[in-house]
Amino acid sequence: MEQLTADVDVAVVGAGPKGTGIAEVAARAHHNVRILDGRPGVAVRGVERIRQQLARDVSSDHLNAAEARFVAGRLHPVTAVADLTGCGVVIEAVDEGGETDPDLLRAIEAAVEQGVGHEVLMATSASSASVTRTAAGLGRPELLVGLRFFDPVPQVAVVEVVRGEATEPKVVDAAVDLVRSWGKTPVLCRSSPGFVVNRISRPFFGEALRVAESRAADPATIDAVLRETGGFRKGAFELADLLGQDVDLEVSRGVWEQTFHDPRYAPTVFQQRLVDTGRLGRRTSRGIFAYTPEGEALDADPLTAPRRPAPPVVQLVDDDFGPMAPFLDRIEAGGVGIERLDLSEDQLGEELPGLKLPGGGLLRVTDGSTARSWTLEAPGGVVLLDWAHDPAGCRRVVLMAPRDVDPTVLDGAIGVCQASGAAVSVIGDSAGGIVARTVAMLVNEAVELVARGDATATDVDVAMLLGASYPSGPLEWGDRVGAVRVASVLGELHDETPTGRYRISPRLDEAVMAEENLRDL
Repeated sequence: MEQLTADVDVAVVGAGPKGTGIAEVAARAHHNVRILDGRPGVAVRGVERIRQQLARDVSSDHLNAAEARFVAGRLHPVTAVADLTGCGVVIEAVDEGGETDPDLLRAIEAAVEQGVGHEVLMATSASSASVTRTAAGLGRPELLVGLRFFDPVPQVAVVEVVRGEATEPKVVDAAVDLVRSWGKTPVLCRSSPGFVVNRISRPFFGEALRVAESRAADPATIDAVLRETGGFRKGAFELADLLGQDVDLEVSRGVWEQTFHDPRYAPTVFQQRLVDTGRLGRRTSRGIFAYTPEGEALDADPLTAPRRPAPPVVQLVDDDFGPMAPFLDRIEAGGVGIERLDLSEDQLGEELPGLKLPGGGLLRVTDGSTARSWTLEAPGGVVLLDWAHDPAGCRRVVLMAPRDVDPTVLDGAIGVCQASGAAVSVIGDSAGGIVARTVAMLVNEAVELVARGDATATDVDVAMLLGASYPSGPLEWGDRVGAVRVASVLGELHDETPTGRYRISPRLDEAVMAEENLRDL
């Protein structure tokens, strides 16, 4: 295979948003790009859209006019597969429209391969179709690799380089070098259901859907918590509305079917109902939220607790607030004194860890259990605090309490947390809250993906940081929280919903044992 330098022509098959984005990136990297689309006139219109984008970049001083003309001059719409002869790279980027058709992908790749000859880097940009299965229909399956770009292609820095079972190492190496030469960060993965980003992202959407389905919190509050407490760039519902509820559902169904109906990836009736009623998201002006013509959500205000007075002093039993320990400093800085009780081991056995509240209640950091499960151990009532990505700076925190909690206890917990300067959302008594259950599932999925050899730990974290804009890679997040706490949340979720969805990865179980052994030293 020839070296894929800038003088090698690139072919892009498909002139939708994904294809034109790839074409623009390749042209900016000084390749001549031939764009083919089976629909009459679509390739020409695609090139015109790229030129309009270049003009906007010039007007906003992101590109000089000479370079814009140079990039535009490298874009060539063509009308037949034969016009691709001589290209050194061919990337299939046919719009999937929410449903991947592997048979169609194989037909396109086979036709392109016939048209350009065998010594060419063949790539598919399909977001979930098996590279191994697609390659099986080609004369030389060893030349096919997946190049999974993310929308918007020119802005997103990462590309998944997906190796099929037949892909030759030299082809993978050439694809990695090509992606780097285009200014992108490649992450390597094996062709498995959902690859890295789509596979690990399933719990992000799935847990939000399940919390809403249980009516523990409304979608607007869940999204605000994911952003302002969890640190995610977008909430799960606004992101699914942006992608398309039908597209997100199809990805979930695809991963579920490719894993032979593993309950970890089971779609929800909640989302199916949205799709069945045509509430597909921003493109239909209505999904989870309603949207203005400019794309602004109209009904996305979260529920926020009204101000409550904070007690002047609270007592902390067992100075261990787990991943929320920095939040205690914010509470003290807000004027609430924290008296740390120095108890003997016998006394600690009689006292539950946490902040003692007015009315005899207790504020504890969630371990995945429900607040109602603590009734016997804490007759005064327990209010649970959800995790935050950045306890020292988060803008919102989440509390869970039993329905029959003493109002004095709940008001005390709200007031203590509001003293930190954070807004407070009180949700239903949901196992694992919102953030803790989401993070635990993300960590578990990432651990298992690495254990299977589908990707390295570094590539997994980089993919989720750059491809999904997560505030931390899931494996780094898991290291910070600790395997024991992650496993505790999953165990409690499994006890609450014993479907197999929340089963613990054997590799995570090993990490739990190693962590516990280290504590015993």
